[in-house]
Amino acid sequence: MVVRSAGLLLYRQAAGEIEVLLAHPGGPFWARRDEGAWSIPKGEYEPDEDALATAYREFAEETGLRAPEGTPCGLGEVRQPGGKRVCAWALEGDVDEKAFRSNMFEMEWPRGSGNVRRFPEVDRVEWMTLRTARRKLLKGQLPLLEALVAALTGDGTAGGTART
Repeated sequence: MVVRSAGLLLYRQAAGEIEVLLAHPGGPFWARRDEGAWSIPKGEYEPDEDALATAYREFAEETGLRAPEGTPCGLGEVRQPGGKRVCAWALEGDVDEKAFRSNMFEMEWPRGSGNVRRFPEVDRVEWMTLRTARRKLLKGQLPLLEALVAALTGDGTAGGTART
């Protein structure tokens, strides 16, 4: 079965540049990774669930922030290298990343130790320019940034399927 996630890519204009809000995954596997490790706030959903509603729910769960009011713009769906499909919507607005707080998950760590520890699903969020985001975002989600640029420049390619 194909795993599907849905997420919101918040963006804002700051000092004449577009900035996007990205999330750094929590837990021990990602602790020392930065470039190529960040993601849009997103989460899995079942086939009978509404993807856009999931995107809003997961944004709130992973960031502890309320998504701004506005009309979301579909960015399409990408297939990540591991096979997961991610559909995303862009939403313009501003949130205070300092108010961020994530939900937690449990896992055995270190593996095989029998010790179960709690980790934040996301350990931080950050506003970053598109240039920085292109370095930090997971490779499989990069087409979502390009779909955002296309939507903002009006070339008509956003809203369809962003392909890797």
